[in-house]
Amino acid sequence: MTQYRFKQSFSAESSISDKLFDLMEVTFPGLRSLAECARKLGASWETASTPFIRFHDDIAITHVGVLEIPMQIMGQKLTVGGVHGVATRAEFRRRGYYREVMEEVLGYCDRIYETLVLTTPQPEFYLPFGFRIVEEHIFKVKCNSIGSTDSFRTLNFTDTKDCTLLHRLLETRAPVSNIVGVVKEKPVFCVNEGSRTLYYAEDLDLIACMEIEDTRLHLFDLVTPQICSLNNILAKIPQPIEEVVIYFSPDLLDVKDVQSFPHQFDETVLMARGRFAAEDEKFMLPRSARC
Repeated sequence: MTQYRFKQSFSAESSISDKLFDLMEVTFPGLRSLAECARKLGASWETASTPFIRFHDDIAITHVGVLEIPMQIMGQKLTVGGVHGVATRAEFRRRGYYREVMEEVLGYCDRIYETLVLTTPQPEFYLPFGFRIVEEHIFKVKCNSIGSTDSFRTLNFTDTKDCTLLHRLLETRAPVSNIVGVVKEKPVFCVNEGSRTLYYAEDLDLIACMEIEDTRLHLFDLVTPQICSLNNILAKIPQPIEEVVIYFSPDLLDVKDVQSFPHQFDETVLMARGRFAAEDEKFMLPRSARC
């Protein structure tokens, strides 16, 4: 049994990537294609993640990755460590390999990060390592918007201009909330959102991660140098909207009569280790930043 630890060093051995994604596909089907989509957008998993891997007979059997997520939490900018891609092949479970790798990860992270986060449907795997569940909320706003002009267009990433636009806005974006928001982050965003439909409003210089379901708008994230009001966004949608469901704290959207509800996004919970200043606030880590 051999164990290799790499710190942003996939480039040191190119075959590591293929071996890792062979393991990832077992636990997270479809992740390879999402990572390939992000790579085409110029934000590869390999340049962002520090992989901690255990091998057996040249096969990756356990992996825990660490990403850096520049965030703004309660108005303070800090770099948070994001634990992700946790996987062990079924036939090698219950042998202590995951614990060994996780302990090495935490020894590495504790020297660098004040705060670690992860999202998972199985929090019991992380509680023994000092992670705790942080409650999240969604926010609902009733409205009566009929829209006026069709100002959003779909981004087309086969067009290099739209790729350049995406990179510019990710580099200059304002945090979507002063409670919990992300700044200057690309790889996690591109893995989570790069294969989805993204909408751009030129007059607002804003990318919206959103979906419309009948007369309900689901708003997952905004990428823009300056967050505008929700009414300005609704005015660009040329169809009736009666309710907006917001998957981040709407403190910068200039909205009133907001209802908040505890919510598990896609049946996953947010977990934190170390200081997390927004722990007693109502917020949600945006879909684009979940790892």
